[in-house]
Amino acid sequence: MVIMDQFLLYFSLTVAILALILSYYACSRLGTFIKSTQDMDWDSIANITGDLATLKKTIQTLNNRINGMHSPKVMEQELLAQMLQNQQKKKVTNNVRNIGG
Repeated sequence: MVIMDQFLLYFSLTVAILALILSYYACSRLGTFIKSTQDMDWDSIANITGDLATLKKTIQTLNNRINGMHSPKVMEQELLAQMLQNQQKKKVTNNVRNIGG
């Protein structure tokens, strides 16, 4: 019983010290973040937000292009479009009548 009590005592002391060290680490990181953003105003934040939105849209467009290249539907759609164009050309040439004579 005494061994278990000592174990729990030392274990809880170790966890408390570890929590204290981690809280100091978090405070130091927060301090460096606050110092680095001290001179930032709302115009800078708005510009960064706009740049991020533009970058996100560009990445989405690029991903859509890359995904579309590997899609088997692209070839099928191209074939259907070519067949439709050929049919339309045939209709145009069949409707031409020779008048006169």
